[in-house]
Amino acid sequence: MISRIDHVSIAVKDINQGLHFFQDVLGAIQGVGESDPEMKYNWRIFSLGDLSRLEFLYPTGPGSFLDNFFKKYPSGGVHHITLQTPDIQNTVKTLDEYNIPYFGYRDMGDSWKEVFIHPKNAFGVLIQIAQFNPDDYLHKSVKLRPGKKWEVTKKEDGTFLSISHPGGGKAVIELDRSQIRSLIKDLEALLED
Repeated sequence: MISRIDHVSIAVKDINQGLHFFQDVLGAIQGVGESDPEMKYNWRIFSLGDLSRLEFLYPTGPGSFLDNFFKKYPSGGVHHITLQTPDIQNTVKTLDEYNIPYFGYRDMGDSWKEVFIHPKNAFGVLIQIAQFNPDDYLHKSVKLRPGKKWEVTKKEDGTFLSISHPGGGKAVIELDRSQIRSLIKDLEALLED
């Protein structure tokens, strides 16, 4: 039902302070984001390292849906956790079977489908479950080119092997010359079978 945790969403009052801490200090890389004029907020995805992601939610003015959150948590904080599912309809069916209440079902076509579980029904955590292609939300520097499953980048005494991750982005491992030879040997052995 659930493929993985996609990201942790953090509500920040001041986007510049959030950017300074997460981007300048911790090295997060900005991905895509959008504005929701109706709910008066913006969201933006950030990548940390190979496969970790954060989302910032921040108000665009008075009357934002985040106002109540900031009344309870004046300095901001974790707003929700997003879990990825390969099939939102199956997820909703499973929630129904187990009598788990949910709300906010939205189907935005192939790009995004979502449902939420209220914190009172999820041990104090707002959970968003969504069906989507995670590569759509990442900066090009943290993912492989479309259609690529791996890339090899030569370095002085070995290589960096980047492998496409099913959860979006890429995992990068460093191999020295002996490890490269061993990998080639293992792959060739597979071809002989």
